[in-house]
Amino acid sequence: MSKRDYYDVLGVGKDSSKDEIKKAYRKLARKYHPDVNKEEDAADKFKEAKEAYEVLSDEQKRTQYDQFGHAGAQNQGFGGFGGGAQDFGGFGDIFDMFFGGGGRRRDPNAPQQGADLQYTMTLEFEEAIFGKETDIRIPKEENCETCNGSGAKPGTKVNTCSHCNGSGQLNTEQNTPFGRVVNRRVCHHCNGSGKIIPEKCTTCGGAGKVKKHNKIHITIPAGIDEGQQVRVSGKGEAGVNGGPPGDLYVLIQIKPHDFFEREGDHIYCEIPLNYAQGALGDEVEVPTVHGKVMLKIPAGTQSGKTFRMKGKGAPNVRGYGHGDQHIIVKIVTPTKLTERQKELLREFNEIGGNESTNEQDSSLFQRFKNAFKSE
Repeated sequence: MSKRDYYDVLGVGKDSSKDEIKKAYRKLARKYHPDVNKEEDAADKFKEAKEAYEVLSDEQKRTQYDQFGHAGAQNQGFGGFGGGAQDFGGFGDIFDMFFGGGGRRRDPNAPQQGADLQYTMTLEFEEAIFGKETDIRIPKEENCETCNGSGAKPGTKVNTCSHCNGSGQLNTEQNTPFGRVVNRRVCHHCNGSGKIIPEKCTTCGGAGKVKKHNKIHITIPAGIDEGQQVRVSGKGEAGVNGGPPGDLYVLIQIKPHDFFEREGDHIYCEIPLNYAQGALGDEVEVPTVHGKVMLKIPAGTQSGKTFRMKGKGAPNVRGYGHGDQHIIVKIVTPTKLTERQKELLREFNEIGGNESTNEQDSSLFQRFKNAFKSE
């Protein structure tokens, strides 16, 4: 099944800004997160949105995707098509054929850095705000302790491959219309390692590495946001031939909150007020991630009015202070009234003459009445 266009997945245009892409992804993440949506296809839609966001939020990947589609986004190597020369179907061999193998060869015994690992961690909303320390267990390869990574049975040694003399490659000469050329192939006797192990280690089977579940202590900084990563240096796969280990990248996902919504370092929420509170004003208790605070509601507050509480948002993950909390007022119209309440509202309506007491709204009411006047 072919993949859907990433822009269609997020419901944005190709000229959308990074903020618009981020906002669209968060909306889908809240809707389809497996912890809150139990529909059969919710997990697939969540993964699809996450994949689209990871590409379109990265400037380099987005450029590759715009030029080459899904293939360009998923391969970020040589010329945007990844993988190096081997992806061109024997480009190295063609080079050898015409130039006699004069290209630079990689030493199979040279130290190589281990592969990086990625771990996805799902945080509660408050955990992302305040940070946390925790231990995780990840499967990764480590040097075999029995043979110290050599792959040979203890007490035995590793021999240099006599067929390729430790180069890991076999060269064959042949005559062509262009002259005598050298054709280079991976040595099938040592599988390109340049080594022969007469007696293999019984623990790792000669691989030199074993799979283990390692416990790693992770510190999640306060204020981390959806889609950000925490890099843990040196906790990736073990290196080869004495090379350094790779790194571990912890990708952060955040569960939606029932009351709060987050945009960057700012937090948004809605509070309900009844008609009397909006008209007469009040002082109400408002929850924030830092605790409950009192908010003064001035008389004449309209539904949709937003109040800002400075410094009550999320801390900036890089240490640049705190965001704000924005509180949006929603005037709730009562649906169940007693007879006495209805009587008082009728009296209020009669006294006011069906007019608004707010100057701005009075103009609206006047325009509304004018629309019914005959010309």
